[in-house]
Amino acid sequence: MKNIIIIEDELIAAQNLQRQLSIVAPDLQIIATLQTIEESVEYFQEKPAPDLCFMDIHLADGLAFHIFEKVKVNCPIIFTTAYDQYALAAFKVNSIDYILKPINKADLQRALDKAKYFTQNAENSKIEALVEMFQKQNRQYKECFLIPMRDKLLPLKVDEIACIFIENKLTHIITYKEETYFIAQTLDTITDWLNPAHFFRANRQYIIAHHAIKDIVLWPLGKLSVNLYVKTPERIIISKARVHQFKDWYTR
Repeated sequence: MKNIIIIEDELIAAQNLQRQLSIVAPDLQIIATLQTIEESVEYFQEKPAPDLCFMDIHLADGLAFHIFEKVKVNCPIIFTTAYDQYALAAFKVNSIDYILKPINKADLQRALDKAKYFTQNAENSKIEALVEMFQKQNRQYKECFLIPMRDKLLPLKVDEIACIFIENKLTHIITYKEETYFIAQTLDTITDWLNPAHFFRANRQYIIAHHAIKDIVLWPLGKLSVNLYVKTPERIIISKARVHQFKDWYTR
């Protein structure tokens, strides 16, 4: 790991980071300092990917996450920001660390050590695989939902959920007590919220919890039918194409 870029719209903050990097890691070479989303997109479109990028979240022309919507970024990112509310969003992209400003040498050294460790242990791997490793290590999942109930919000712990399904364009949640609740979000959104070790997207209609599975029936054409401990309005079918993935998940 040698070449890095800095994306930071505040001159003083960029100079401070450069100064600290020169002390903590003098062997690193800063090959570019960018200030906006537009400049960053142009850079990643035209230049070879650096080994590492330090990226502020609040840039002059918007949030840095828009960069990833416009261009593919093939390098690990260390986010630097004065705000902690973007941590989850940061780890959905190429982030390996998230440093709050003002940046101190200890946090900077920790982030660099982390980047060097994974780079050295994955030097023969594609950067996409490396980034996926970082994301899995830092990913945070929901532990509780807030369910609208008339004039209040009902807390519902994720470990109380047996399955989630779509019916008549409404998202239903069924608990182990066979209580039914409604939630506004789509299954795609909810799937992203849930820990994949505990929940599986069975098909377009159903997300099922590992501990809710009662038995599994062999079905024609190589499919599986999954029965839960709770009643569901229709049979839950695992397609032949997903059977192997389902078995790996269930027998983890």
